[in-house]
Amino acid sequence: MLTRRRLAVLALDLLAVLVFAAVGRRSHGEDVAGLLVTFWPFAVGTLVGHAVVRLVSRAPGSSVGGAVVVVSTVAVGMVLRVLTGAGTAVTFVVVATVVLSAFLLGWRAVAGLVGRRGRGRAR
Repeated sequence: MLTRRRLAVLALDLLAVLVFAAVGRRSHGEDVAGLLVTFWPFAVGTLVGHAVVRLVSRAPGSSVGGAVVVVSTVAVGMVLRVLTGAGTAVTFVVVATVVLSAFLLGWRAVAGLVGRRGRGRAR
C-alpha cells in the first residue's frame, strides 16, 4: 500500500522525469506530441526504482532511495529505448544520467534542507 508520503515522492519523481523529457524534446526542436514517447521508458524505470526501494525497506525520499531510483530510471529507461528502437547514443546516456541525477536527487536535497530548517526553528 502506498502511503501519502510515498505517493508524493513518486509523483515528484515522475514530474521530474516528465520535465526531463520535455526539456530534452524542446532542446532538440522536437514537437510536444512525441513527449510520451520519450517519457514512458524513464517513467517505467522510475516505477521499478520505487518498487526496489520498497523491497529493501528504504525511504523513497531519502538520498539512498533517490540514488536507487536514479539508477533504475536510467538503466531501465535505456534498455526499453533499445528494445523499442529509440536512440541511446553515449552522449544521450551521459546527459540523461546527469540531468536525471540532478532532478531526482536535487529535489530531495532541497526537501531535506527545508525540513532541517523547519525543525531548527521549532526548537
